[in-house]
Amino acid sequence: MNTEIVTSTPSPIPSFDEAMAFVRKHAGEVRLSSGELLADHALGTASIMLTLNVDPPAVLAAALFALTPHLQDPERVIADNFGEEVAQLVGDVRKLLRLGTVSLRAAQNAIPEAGRDAQAARRAQVEALRKMLLAFAQDIRVVLIRLASRLQSMRYYAAQKITPSPDVARETLDIYAPLANRLGIWQLKWELEDLALRFEEPVTYKRIARLLDEKRVERESYVAQAIERLQRELAAANIRAEVSGRPKHIYSIWRKMQGKELDFAELYDVRAFRVIVPDIKDCYTVLGIVHNLWQPVPREFDDYISRPKPNGYKSLHTVVIGDDGRAFEVQIRTQEMHQFAEYGVAAHWRYKEAGARGYGGQFAANEKYDEKIAWLRQLLAWKDEVTEGEHGEKRAAQPWEQLRQATLDDDHIYVLTPQARVIPLPHGATPVDFAYHLHSELGHRCRGARVDGAMVPLNTQLQNGQTVEIVAVKEGGPSRDWLNPQLGYLQSPRARQKVRAWFNAVEVQEHIANGRAMVEKTLQREGKTSVNLDQLAAKLGFRTTDDLFSVVGKEEFSLRLVEQALHDAPPPEPVVEAPEQFEKRSSGASVARGASTGVLVVGVDALLTQLARCCRPAPPDDISGFVTRGKGMSIHRSDCPTFVRMAERAPERVLQTAWSADVMSGRGQSVYPVDLSIEATDRQGLLRDISEVFAREKMNVIGVKTQSRRNTAFMQFTVEVSSAAQIQRACTVLGEVVGVVRASRKS
Repeated sequence: MNTEIVTSTPSPIPSFDEAMAFVRKHAGEVRLSSGELLADHALGTASIMLTLNVDPPAVLAAALFALTPHLQDPERVIADNFGEEVAQLVGDVRKLLRLGTVSLRAAQNAIPEAGRDAQAARRAQVEALRKMLLAFAQDIRVVLIRLASRLQSMRYYAAQKITPSPDVARETLDIYAPLANRLGIWQLKWELEDLALRFEEPVTYKRIARLLDEKRVERESYVAQAIERLQRELAAANIRAEVSGRPKHIYSIWRKMQGKELDFAELYDVRAFRVIVPDIKDCYTVLGIVHNLWQPVPREFDDYISRPKPNGYKSLHTVVIGDDGRAFEVQIRTQEMHQFAEYGVAAHWRYKEAGARGYGGQFAANEKYDEKIAWLRQLLAWKDEVTEGEHGEKRAAQPWEQLRQATLDDDHIYVLTPQARVIPLPHGATPVDFAYHLHSELGHRCRGARVDGAMVPLNTQLQNGQTVEIVAVKEGGPSRDWLNPQLGYLQSPRARQKVRAWFNAVEVQEHIANGRAMVEKTLQREGKTSVNLDQLAAKLGFRTTDDLFSVVGKEEFSLRLVEQALHDAPPPEPVVEAPEQFEKRSSGASVARGASTGVLVVGVDALLTQLARCCRPAPPDDISGFVTRGKGMSIHRSDCPTFVRMAERAPERVLQTAWSADVMSGRGQSVYPVDLSIEATDRQGLLRDISEVFAREKMNVIGVKTQSRRNTAFMQFTVEVSSAAQIQRACTVLGEVVGVVRASRKS
């Protein structure tokens, strides 16, 4: 029994003629906004793509993309008739069209940033737009189709002698010609530039054309004859060389005249040749042959092989006089030098785009980005190489499957403001990164975002070409959640730094407020409320009062020094009084001036007492007294480390103390400051929730210190309490707050 094996074969791609028939059928007499028939534009664009040696799907997409606004459900119709790949290319070209037009208009009206003039702001926006168009295109063929479409439109304007709007010529020079230049597609670059200059500077264009005094065809013919003559001489000398040349196009001549501030008569490279040889020895041999064929121009020889340019560029440059009496330039280099010049850091596309600044050497390089551009250019160059097939047929050496995946993997994404300003951001950036890039205050007040018109969470990762609008409140600050890397709110280091700076500033203000309160209390206690604070700060060695308040609030500066400054007395020497000063005078306990603390000092009458700040004792803590010089008795908790150290050094100064009966029974009206320590997972609203607990418990907060490390908040609150029971209850309730890990009295 015979078994027939059936294999499925992919559907053949429709031909170019079938695509054009489809366009004519559906377009009819429809014209584009330029006035050109849609069918003619499709034919011209596809024909240009054919000259670029691209694959069939790219040619079909070039013919079809302009038709999509005139089709019902264009994506499905094109996919059904020409395949999914062509439909995808058509859709991407349409997106690129919309993106480029609106963004360039925004670039024309770019608002200067701080420290930049309007021209610099515009250049930055145009450069960002060029990068965005390359990064946005998921397939490099999409960019090629867009370039071909623009060239076809410019050809139509020139043929019909129609002057397009100024935006068209400016967009061509700012965006599309530089893109063709970066990708090494010279034939498109030259023609785009010349046609754009023809419309933007018609008088200049005609003047240069007259000065050239020959038609382009005649110039190209002269170049071809000179190349042939040079090749014969090189072959006779047994030198293998690749000789190429072209007449310089009008736009390039105009740019060089502007950039180098030269008159037309001073230009020697209106026509130029390039000779590429195997090794350096051959370079100098070729130089001799060139000088033998044509007369060299004195002082117009540059040896960049023995003295390379700072960017590493190497080549021999010489200017000679041709048989017709006109000068032309010859560049001689090895293949390795040529590769470096075309695809390495010496690639000249940057200074060609930079204009006068570039010719003067003033242009910024980005080595990583340049390497990626060089890779794309090399890939596009390979596609034109031809090899012999196994049956002798010619075929492209570089399969188009690689170019289909050839996108510019830029280090940034490019998104748009509602006004179409292009904003570069790092990969993974969010609306919060976007807001901080625009302005720090907008970032602080950011509370929501719309991406392409739809509300999204603030930690949404943005994509190339999206339009982002920030929803902000009138007043407010960032959330500590934004600094948590696991939540993904911030990708930009610049934005993270701005958020940290905001919280640092808040903490500084808290320290200043706390320090001010502490200094003012000291002034009241000393009866010095009329003291000039500026003078006091200067006396203590601080430049401003805020500097003083800050260190006091952080407890890095003792209030004792403030008191000494108030009395204009030098710091006291730590002299220990003789024990006999504290002999028993009576057997009764006296509260006297220490009554305000509710502390009884056994054996001493009318002794001033004060509660120590280091341990902040409160009833019913076991307490002890330590006699100080000039400040009476300092009351400490008996287990206070500071008290233990002082007692070991001067045991004779320790006196027995106890809380009064009223205080222990709860009948007293006094309140005592104690420190509560809280450790919690940092989150938005944490401080508010803790403050509400103190308010419910009727506890007055007189001091706050906060610090955040690795998404954990460490807080210390100084509160006034009347009993230990109140402290215990507050710690219990605080422990129930969401995120609080530990709440306890500071030991």
